[in-house]
Amino acid sequence: MNRTTISLIAGTAALAAITGFASLTAPGASGADTAKAAAELPVERTTLLCPQPSTSDLADTSYTSFTPVTKGAGGDGTAQLRSATEQSADGTGDSGKTDGKKSGKKKAGKPKTDKPKTDKPKTDKPVLTPKEPGKPVTGDTSGSGTPALVGTAEGRFAPGWAVQETTEVAAGTGRGLQGVNCTAPDTEFWFPGASTDAARTDYVHLTNPDDSAAVVDIELYGKDGALKSTVGEGITVAPHSSDPVLLSTLTDEKQTNLTVHVNVRSGRVGAAVQALDDKVGGDWLAASTDPAGSLVLPGIPKDATSVRLIAFTPGDADADLKVRLASPSGQITPAGNETLHVKAGMTNAVDLGPVTRGEAGSLVLTPTDKSVPVVAALRVVRGKGDKQETAFIPATSPVGTRATSADNSGKGTTLSLAAPTRTAQVKVTASAGSDGGTAVSKTYTIKAGTTQDIAAPVPSGLQGTYALTVEPLSGGPVYAARTLAATEEGVPGFTVQTLPDDRGTVAVPEADQDLSVLQK
Repeated sequence: MNRTTISLIAGTAALAAITGFASLTAPGASGADTAKAAAELPVERTTLLCPQPSTSDLADTSYTSFTPVTKGAGGDGTAQLRSATEQSADGTGDSGKTDGKKSGKKKAGKPKTDKPKTDKPKTDKPVLTPKEPGKPVTGDTSGSGTPALVGTAEGRFAPGWAVQETTEVAAGTGRGLQGVNCTAPDTEFWFPGASTDAARTDYVHLTNPDDSAAVVDIELYGKDGALKSTVGEGITVAPHSSDPVLLSTLTDEKQTNLTVHVNVRSGRVGAAVQALDDKVGGDWLAASTDPAGSLVLPGIPKDATSVRLIAFTPGDADADLKVRLASPSGQITPAGNETLHVKAGMTNAVDLGPVTRGEAGSLVLTPTDKSVPVVAALRVVRGKGDKQETAFIPATSPVGTRATSADNSGKGTTLSLAAPTRTAQVKVTASAGSDGGTAVSKTYTIKAGTTQDIAAPVPSGLQGTYALTVEPLSGGPVYAARTLAATEEGVPGFTVQTLPDDRGTVAVPEADQDLSVLQK
């Protein structure tokens, strides 16, 4: 037997050992290939990134972690949420803040390191450590010194792991309630709804969880197309670090409505935009779902006093969209805003006013004729005068198999479910409370073309916070969003998080043993 054959045998054995899921079965007697359906198995590792919550000394931040109980998940596992600036085993890693002109453009591939590699790794205590799936765990911090966090869950804690970061800022720019779902690292993000207006202070937070540097380009698109800037090119995000990049330092142009494109040349990062306003509060702007011809933006609060739609098409063709509001009674057309024309490479914004008019609503965008991929988000304002507060709703993907909202309270939570195309039946489960309480489930029917603010179940004997898990049972696709409200000194603080599929399972195909490849 020659070396090539030995290497192939070793490689085949190693591949089977690495996947761990392959089923080796003898081929059928006929010799014909038999296609086998992929098995949906729980994921075994999940990474989540939480941005630095605030630079305000008046900020109080809570983190809530929750993993739903998943059939087939292993019996072992761990999960922890730690500072992103903790050093890796080789001593690399750094934290820093990028303001664009000062340090936003850095030499690609050269991570910044303030400490020599001989320094010992930090051993900071985790912000939180979940004990068991099915029960939330919380952690709190206050002030301006809270860093970005990196979370890793393995084994039984990995499938569907969700972490919510919620911050209350008592006064100043961005005062009110700010919330964001900690997200998985990726290589591309779209943020329609950002701004460099004089009243706004917007940062795009870039967090690198890995041992090697990431190189990122930030592109800005306004009403006339791409904004001229070289400062956003080749930003290096050092290993185990987070850089908040101030958008107004990337360009001299002041524009009210911008689309931010974060493109990762090498490595991967987590990205979110923190949009802070001098007068009407602020919130986190999460990334829009991938560009698509049709989009759904669920969960507009029924008492919204102002709603602005911001859309962008990254391709070379213009997009013409039908604008519909999915209300509790069906889809209606906003008066004066039946359609939206989005020019290629340009950000378009339209003010819809108090479009929900006291009822639950979700915005549905569909092509009038030719389907052109777009991204979109809503800027939503509640309150009046100097008692206004802002939140954002990006276009999102459907719930799919399951989605979870980790941080909920007994009185301040509203769950919105939308079924834009077909009637759907949905199961909603309220978990046990973080400090006590018993899980409860209810089933709801959402009629085609409608949005319903449901009376979500609350754990019996609730103490602390709880999680809501949404599982479609039958019918058409379901889109979901959770609004968390907390009024302070007359200001209606609120934040909205969409609930896309939690990707708690992955398709793993079966494999047949075929030793004939060793003879080829």
